[in-house]
Amino acid sequence: MAIYIDPPTWPGHGRMWSHLVSDTSFEELHSFAAALGAPRRAFERDHYDLPEERYADAVHAGAVEIGSKELVRLLTAAGLRRPKHRPGPAAAGR
Repeated sequence: MAIYIDPPTWPGHGRMWSHLVSDTSFEELHSFAAALGAPRRAFERDHYDLPEERYADAVHAGAVEIGSKELVRLLTAAGLRRPKHRPGPAAAGR
């Protein structure tokens, strides 16, 4: 029952980005992200993309700092991983 963040090492749009995830639910993740002021459009399948300048804010708000590989392992173990090449749970049932 925690929110996790990996280091801002992912380049895109002239910035560096972190991934913010929950090990419990997307509802928990959306609530945490909203409290940070992250827009819903920053949510991508199973995580929020958070710019480098917001990293310290997320940690201060309670996000646990972990490495990128551990973040993926946690997300997968929680059953919340939604890779790009696979449909989400709703689409898989069709």
